[in-house]
Amino acid sequence: MSVPAVSLVIPVYNEQANLTELVERCVRVCEGLKQTYEIILVDDGSSDGSRSLLRSLSQQYQGKVLAVLLNRNYGQHPAVFAGLAHARGEVVVTLDADLQNPPEEIPKLVEKIDEGYDVVGSVRIKRKDSFFRRLPSRIINAVVRKTTGVMMNDYGCMLRAYRRNVVDAVLQCTERSTFIPILANSFASKTTEVMVEHAERSGDDSKYNVWKLINLQFDLLTSMTSFPLRLLSLLGGVLAICGFAAGVLLLVMRLVYGASWAANGVLTVFAGLFVFTGVQLFGLGLVGEYLSRVYNDVRDRPRYFVSEILGGATAPEIDVKSASD
Repeated sequence: MSVPAVSLVIPVYNEQANLTELVERCVRVCEGLKQTYEIILVDDGSSDGSRSLLRSLSQQYQGKVLAVLLNRNYGQHPAVFAGLAHARGEVVVTLDADLQNPPEEIPKLVEKIDEGYDVVGSVRIKRKDSFFRRLPSRIINAVVRKTTGVMMNDYGCMLRAYRRNVVDAVLQCTERSTFIPILANSFASKTTEVMVEHAERSGDDSKYNVWKLINLQFDLLTSMTSFPLRLLSLLGGVLAICGFAAGVLLLVMRLVYGASWAANGVLTVFAGLFVFTGVQLFGLGLVGEYLSRVYNDVRDRPRYFVSEILGGATAPEIDVKSASD
C-alpha cells in the first residue's frame, strides 16, 4: 500500500453539525493539492450523533477517510495523538473540526513544508474569539516564547503542519501531559508560521468552558518547563525581603507615633498573614501539580484506548500508548 503524501488529523468531539461540511471541504482541498492524501477523524467519545455520521462518511469516502473511535472522552491532545499514531503521510496537518480554521488554508502550510521547514504554525488573522479567549492566549504565547526560545506567535491554533520525522519523534515521547505544538517544536530544526483566516465557529458553542481553559493553561505551563517553580522561589525571596523591610518600617512608625496609629498592629498582622498564607497555598498547589504529573508518568497507563477503526486504505496497528490522559 502506497504511503500518502499528506495526512489530515482532526479531533472530533460533539461536532455533528459540522462534520459533513468539514469532510467535503477537506476532500475538495486535498484533491486540489494533486497529491495522495488521507483524512483521519478521531472521535473523542462524542455523545451526539458524530459517531454514526463518521461511520457513513468513512463509507462514502472509502480509502480517503479513516475514522478512529476512542472508547471515551480523553481530551483534544490525546485525540490528536491517536490520529498521529495512525497517520502515514510524509506531511501531517492537524486541524480543528469546528471550521474556525478554514480547510482552504491547508495548501499554505503544505507549501511551506515543501520549502524545507519541519514545523509550520499558523497565525489567525482577525481572530473571531471573545476577549475572554484572546487575553489568556496572548499571555500563554508570551510565556511559551520566553521559556522555549521558539519565536512563534500563536501556539493555540491547531492548524499546523509537521514533517514525518517530527511526528515520529513526538510519538516516541511517553510523558502523559503534553502540549503537541511545543513538543513538536523541540524536535524541529526549522520552524515558521503563515497567516491564515479565522472564521466564526460553525454549529454549537465552544467545548472549552472556564474550568477547561484554566486546566489547559496549567497543563501547558507545567508540561513544558519548571519555570513556575523558579518563579515561586523568586517570589518567596522577594516577599521575605519585603517582610523584613515592612518589619523595620513598623518598628520605626511605632516608636514615632505609638501603638494606636494602626489599631495596635491588628490590621498589619492580618494583612501579612493573608499574604503569606496565600503564597504558601499557591506554592503547595504548584508543587502538587508537578507531583501529579510524575505520578501519572510512573503509572504508565495507556493514554487512550481505540474501540474501533472505520474506513481508510488500511488499518494500522493500534498503539494505545500514543497520547495523553
